[in-house]
Amino acid sequence: MGIFSRFADIVNANLNSILDKAEDPEKMIRLIIQEMEDTLVEVRTSSARTIAEKKELQRKIDKLKSEVDNWQQKAELAISKDREDLAKAALMEKKRLVELTSDMDVQLSSVNSTLDQLNVETGQLQDKLQDAKSRQSALVMRHKTASSRLKVREHLFSADTDDAMERFERYERKLDNLEANVDSQSMGRKRSLAEEIEGLEDDEKVNEELAALKKKMAGAKAPSKTDSKSKN
Repeated sequence: MGIFSRFADIVNANLNSILDKAEDPEKMIRLIIQEMEDTLVEVRTSSARTIAEKKELQRKIDKLKSEVDNWQQKAELAISKDREDLAKAALMEKKRLVELTSDMDVQLSSVNSTLDQLNVETGQLQDKLQDAKSRQSALVMRHKTASSRLKVREHLFSADTDDAMERFERYERKLDNLEANVDSQSMGRKRSLAEEIEGLEDDEKVNEELAALKKKMAGAKAPSKTDSKSKN
């Protein structure tokens, strides 16, 4: 691909469209910026050569115009000396130089148009390059964030996660069974002296509460003196 066709492609490219199609936007951003920078260097080098060629072409045109004037003067001199043959030859040479100058003027016009277009497109490419550099960090961060979220979601809804949770629940059930087994080992075991004394204390508290409850219930059932008098 030639430098100018690639240059036009980059200038006309839509950065967002390129990134949407990229598998690795971060890498693509670096490549786009590198391509833009390389192209700018090539375009400026080419532009410098074209400007040098333009100056050389302009010098040739100026020289030809000077020669045209010179042959015009020679034709006039020949006529003044009654040398029509020499005047005719001078005018023929002048005509040839005029046609050559006209051709070079067309070339110069084409070169000027090319340089003008390059100047516009170089400005556009510089703007795109600046835009890409200013958005590079934000785009890279967005890509990393989106990739991280995608990995989390894929893991969250994957079969591996379900399997891990199932294993975790099985482990919980095993712990429940182990704890139940430990508790069952103490059933029927003779209590120690300290445990028996502690049990007595607990029994005493229960007995006190039981006595208080009986007293309360008995008081509630006993008839009051007022009720006895009313019966009499």
